Amino acid sequence: MSIGYFLFIIGLFFIIELPDKSFIATIVMATKARPIPVLIGASSALVIHMAIACAAGQVIASFPTTIKDITIAVLFLGGAAYLLFVPEKVEEEKGEEEGSVEKSGTWWKELTVAFSVIFVGEFGDITQIQAANLTAKTHLPIAVFFASSIGLILVEIVGVYGGQFLVKKFSLQKIRYAGGIVFAGLGIYSVAKLIAG
Repeated sequence: MSIGYFLFIIGLFFIIELPDKSFIATIVMATKARPIPVLIGASSALVIHMAIACAAGQVIASFPTTIKDITIAVLFLGGAAYLLFVPEKVEEEKGEEEGSVEKSGTWWKELTVAFSVIFVGEFGDITQIQAANLTAKTHLPIAVFFASSIGLILVEIVGVYGGQFLVKKFSLQKIRYAGGIVFAGLGIYSVAKLIAG
């Protein structure tokens, strides 16, 4: 994998996670607990999800070529539809609800709550599905794992230390649309490649 593609995956995961409910949950948790345990707990949960996703991507990669290519195209287009048509307000409300369980406590309790909230909330989430998809497409699970994990950890850092500022200054809906457009482009490219044979 080229460094450019690796950086593209980092940026892609940063963009698609930024308007996600987990980002909002992290912001809420960081207002109720210490930032470091929230950051470590949330990031750890996301990294574990990326490991699971990349393992699932290896399974998809073992499908017969046509079935694999159709699966990849459908997952890209499904991700695009999700980002373009599910309103950001829905994600914000889910994130606020999930993050509200955090309370100030011991360092380990804060870390455990942050881990649990993100781990449960991210199962089957778009980032997990797309990490599996990119692994199947590239056949490079280690590179996808590291790139997607870095992108997600960067979002958690922003959420813990600057999330409230960011939400006030930038439209998360527009960021969501940008991610949707990228996935739509990847989906259309995958369909065109599939048709062309």
